[in-house]
Parts: sequence; structure tokens; C-alpha cells
Amino acid sequence: MHPAPSVILFSSLSGLGFGLLAWLGIGLPAVTGWVAFVFFALAYLLAVGGLIASTFHLGHPERALKAFTQWRSSWLSREAWASVAALLTMAAYGAGLVFYDMRLWPLGLLGAALSLLTVLTTAMIYTQMKTVPRWHSVMTPLNFLSLSIAGGAVLAGQVTAAIVLLVLAGAVQIAAWWHGDRALAASGTDIATATRLGNIGSVRAFEPPHTGSNYLLREFVYQIGRKHALKLRVIAITLMVLLPLLLLLSPAFHHLAAALAVLSHAAGVLTSRWLFFAQAEHVVGIYYGKR
Repeated sequence: MHPAPSVILFSSLSGLGFGLLAWLGIGLPAVTGWVAFVFFALAYLLAVGGLIASTFHLGHPERALKAFTQWRSSWLSREAWASVAALLTMAAYGAGLVFYDMRLWPLGLLGAALSLLTVLTTAMIYTQMKTVPRWHSVMTPLNFLSLSIAGGAVLAGQVTAAIVLLVLAGAVQIAAWWHGDRALAASGTDIATATRLGNIGSVRAFEPPHTGSNYLLREFVYQIGRKHALKLRVIAITLMVLLPLLLLLSPAFHHLAAALAVLSHAAGVLTSRWLFFAQAEHVVGIYYGKR
């Protein structure tokens, strides 16, 4: 699918923000007062900033509130409710830490769970799409959740946990790429199954449906060369996992190194998420000879 900047920013930044909120909800780091305010401000800046960015991809952003009405059937609607519930719960929990030096554990644990639930609902928006075999897998929610939790650990300054979680997130990302590269072929979907003419012989497109571009080609058919994809994967893993690990494991680890680890990880997640959309391989591309 066409990698829209607003969607990439939303799924990347909000994941980091809600990941940090989850760590704050379980009391890590154990901060109060103005220090807690800084951590919560950063988390909300990322989470809310990502949510706002997502509205720019809507055909009618002014109708965004209608997303709350279809919670029975739409993962997008469930995401909207989960995000609001998480942000409100964590706001109450954060207020206790910042203004009253009081840790309301039930609120914190509930907020942490809701924060991770928000990330899960975001992932399920894509996982449910059978038309994109690369996404229609358990690897998609695992990828989103592992990166969110690992990124949250880096932002929260949980060095030991971050080292372990970054390695796990990197492994999940590589596994997701490996599985995704085989997903379209494994789905058995081709022009023969799409037209149901395979039983009478070999099926091929005589000519494309039309000569000009259209909405489907612009939104759902995007091709990236295999060599370019490999280079971007190496860049993503390096920025997202390897460089932060080197910084966290450095004997001279300090606040500047921590900031660089955060920035590097965020850049790697953005690169990985761009590839997530650019390599989607929507099956509609079969009709246009693009798969």
C-alpha cells in the first residue's frame, strides 16, 4: 500500500508513547513531581501526536468522531475507545504522581493494560485484512507490541529491560519479514483463483483494466525493489536495535547516550513502519499485473 506519512507517524509515534505510558503505569521509573511531569508530557506528546497525525489520512477529518460509533465491528473504533480510556486513566494516575506525590496503583495498572490494548487494537486494524496476506498474521500484533514495549523501556530509562526487549523486538521484526515475504505465495491467491477460471486452463491478463491511474493503484499498489527493501531493512534493524544496544551497553553510558538511543530507535521504527506499508502487497495488484 502507499506509505502515507500521516499513518507512518501515527503507528510509530503512538506506539512509543503508549509503550512509555505502560511502563509509567507499572511504576517504572518510580518518579513523582516535576520529573514525573516530564515523563508524562513526553508520553502524551508521542501518543496524542500520533493520534492527531492519523486523522490527516481520513478523507473527511471532521468526521473523526464517527469512528467511535462502530465499536462492535470495527477495530478502528475499538482503537479510538481504547486510546481515550488509556489517556484518561493515565491522566488521573499521572495527576496523583505530579501534584500529590501519590501512586494510585489500581489506576496505574489499569492504564498500563489499556495502553498496551491500544497498541494491540492498532495492530488488529491491519491484521484483520485478508486482502494483505503479509499483514494477516499473528506476527503483526507481535511486531507492534514488542516494538512498543521495547521502545517504552528505552524512553523510561529501564536499561536492563530495554537491552533484553530490544533483542526480542529485533528477532520478532526479522521473523515478521521472513514470514511476510512468503505470505502472498502461501495464501494461494493469484489471477486464477481470483477469476475462478483456473479449472479450465492457465489464466493470464490479456491487457490491464485501463491505461490511466486510479485510486486503487495510488492507494493499494506500491512496489519497492528487492535490493532497496533489503537496504532499508538493514538500516531499520541497525537504527532500531543495534545502535541503541551499543549505546545502552557502553561503559560511558550517560544522559546524552540515552537520548541518542531514543532518537535512533525512533528513526528505526519509522523506517520499519514505512516498509510495513510499502511492502503490503495488496491482492488487488494482481489484476494490474503488479504482483
